[in-house]
Amino acid sequence: MSTFAIRTLRPDDAAPLLAFEQANRAWFERHIDRRPDAFYSIDGIHAHVAQFLDEHAQGRMHPCVIVDEYGQLIGRANLKDIDREQGVAEVGYRIGEQQTGKGLATAALQYLIALAQDEWRLASLCAYAIDGNAASIRVLERCGFAQGMAVPDIAIVEGNVVDGHRFALELRAAGVDSAL
Repeated sequence: MSTFAIRTLRPDDAAPLLAFEQANRAWFERHIDRRPDAFYSIDGIHAHVAQFLDEHAQGRMHPCVIVDEYGQLIGRANLKDIDREQGVAEVGYRIGEQQTGKGLATAALQYLIALAQDEWRLASLCAYAIDGNAASIRVLERCGFAQGMAVPDIAIVEGNVVDGHRFALELRAAGVDSAL
């Protein structure tokens, strides 16, 4: 696998993020809900980045980007809907089509798990996957998530309403030595 870094989203990521989303639009739309057309513009992406950074400042989200050794944006990974009182958050990730099958999604999810435990001190994470998205389900299971309740009508993919499942991961308690 090539070298990559995962870091928190910054305001100057807007243009590379737009290029990434445009280049992978058809790929993503084969697997998840499509975004509105307005998203795929410089104004749309600036609004998106501003919203994510605002939610980060409010402690409700931790948006990250994945960049390769050349600084090219190749993926995204987010903790979202963070509820510190309940100790929970949802994870999500988007990996560019050219980067699939290289372990990047697993590495991104492991990064989010560590971030949730070490920085946010959360107790559990959840994720949602569309039935039939075997690659995403494998990543979740590889990282310790357990399949939970069915979620009917979870998304519209390529014009079809699809079902999915909720996945959950209980995190180790903060401050507890896992070697004990």
